[in-house]
Amino acid sequence: MGANLSSDHGIRRRGQRRRSRPMAEINVTPFVDVMLVLLIVFMVSAPMLTVGVPVELPKTTANALPTEPEEPLTITLTASGQIFIQKSETPPDQLLNKLRAISQERSGDRIFLRADGTITYETVVQVMGMLNAGGFTNIALVTDVGGPSVALSDG
Repeated sequence: MGANLSSDHGIRRRGQRRRSRPMAEINVTPFVDVMLVLLIVFMVSAPMLTVGVPVELPKTTANALPTEPEEPLTITLTASGQIFIQKSETPPDQLLNKLRAISQERSGDRIFLRADGTITYETVVQVMGMLNAGGFTNIALVTDVGGPSVALSDG
């Protein structure tokens, strides 16, 4: 009867749309959204990964120590007199034996001592003596920044 309208010779029927070609571009917006959420999660959780025994450290004007490749060993003295090696509580009479065992396994002799500001100087020095006897001669005292400034006088 007439021309074949279904052939693809430039003639289209009314209401019939062209088939769209598949999109060859990647939509990166969801990827960026997920990455930003992960960044925020890690930024919030990273400070919580430090040693978890809460103590009120004394404040000083000393500079921070440079970081080391090996995870630092930390001894914590709480206000109630408890002693922690990293996050595990250790009785005072077992501290020296544990320190000797740990010093045999570690390559460095650096140890960080965190002591609550309310503990007596005598207690801190006694623990430092145990650290020295246990094989750790490089003892660093951990403090918070923002303490009173020290004014040195000439006279």
